[in-house]
Amino acid sequence: MNADAIPVAKTPPGGYGDTFPEPVLAACTEPIVAGAPDMRGWWEVAEVLVDGATLPDHRMLGSMQRIEQCGDRVTITAGGIIHDMRCDGTEANGVNDVAEFDKATPISVIATFEDGVHVLRPVGVHIEVKRWRDGDDLMWQYIGFTARLTRLERDRG
Repeated sequence: MNADAIPVAKTPPGGYGDTFPEPVLAACTEPIVAGAPDMRGWWEVAEVLVDGATLPDHRMLGSMQRIEQCGDRVTITAGGIIHDMRCDGTEANGVNDVAEFDKATPISVIATFEDGVHVLRPVGVHIEVKRWRDGDDLMWQYIGFTARLTRLERDRG
């Protein structure tokens, strides 16, 4: 089954709560596209850096993300939201969902793969959110911090 055969997932009204929903792309057999970092799996924020300094009490420490990939499609499930996107550089196929902070504010985000980095660019906002592999770890650059995530070995449903 390829990425086109699977319906696009959206965050349910008010978010999905404390229990992660079922995987979106589990039935997909299409390989991830060339040039995409392999970010598939369950990840936990193990370290947060701000201006190069580790913050041992940052609010993101211990938070989890589940990332699925299929072809040029990426689904990131975390913090009550499901962001399902095609990384083709178009607004129409990017993240068209709601923001994590309130699970209600509409967002539109263009997604691409650039030199082995997953890049998200919210429409109308001059920021970039990036994810890339650093050895066995996943790096996540968000507004105001960079996080190192370690892969969790077991399913965290």
